[in-house]
Amino acid sequence: MMIINLFGFLLIALIIWWFWLYKPKQTTVNNHELLIEVQNGVYSPSVIQVPANQPVTLKFLRKDESPCAETLLLPALEISKQLSLNTVTQVTLPSLSPGEYQFHCQMQMYRGVLKVV
Repeated sequence: MMIINLFGFLLIALIIWWFWLYKPKQTTVNNHELLIEVQNGVYSPSVIQVPANQPVTLKFLRKDESPCAETLLLPALEISKQLSLNTVTQVTLPSLSPGEYQFHCQMQMYRGVLKVV
């Protein structure tokens, strides 16, 4: 009985960490381009800070065979790209106004955000 309670407590702690305490990997674009890996159900990095009013190229390297990882959507910018497996796909963004722009797969399981400052 003690083992079951301990397992339940650890499971609850894992759920709390994943949904409320986990901080995704964050980076800043310095040289107008950045490589983002798509694997294990996440974009890495998934929080990207980019300068306002400057074009930026995001390079996505899809290592995940999941069909969900195949499509990249940036709804606010009306961008949709197919990501080929083990190939870098470039997405060139125009000069953006300050704000946050979400990007995700078609089922919104893989998620990321561009923070334009």
